[in-house]
Amino acid sequence: MILVLLTYKVSEATILELRPAHRDWLAAGMAEGRLLAAGRKVPVTGGMFMVRGTVDEAKAWIESDPFRLAGAADYEFVEIEVTMAAPELAALTA
Repeated sequence: MILVLLTYKVSEATILELRPAHRDWLAAGMAEGRLLAAGRKVPVTGGMFMVRGTVDEAKAWIESDPFRLAGAADYEFVEIEVTMAAPELAALTA
């Protein structure tokens, strides 16, 4: 699993303008089975995704993110091997 950390590089107004297209892109990733979870950092300075696949696959997918296309965020990719999880998240250890 890949943890993708986003850090916004633009104003909140720009993020709000791009967010609907970004959320549609996330929904498509969820429907494809690629995206496991996504959320915002608190305070809202960026966000995170949990993605199936390799780092290279995650990087390729991110290239179509509306935030990336607009240059609105930087991305950090961390490969994770989940070894323990709460019962409701047990599938992540597979």
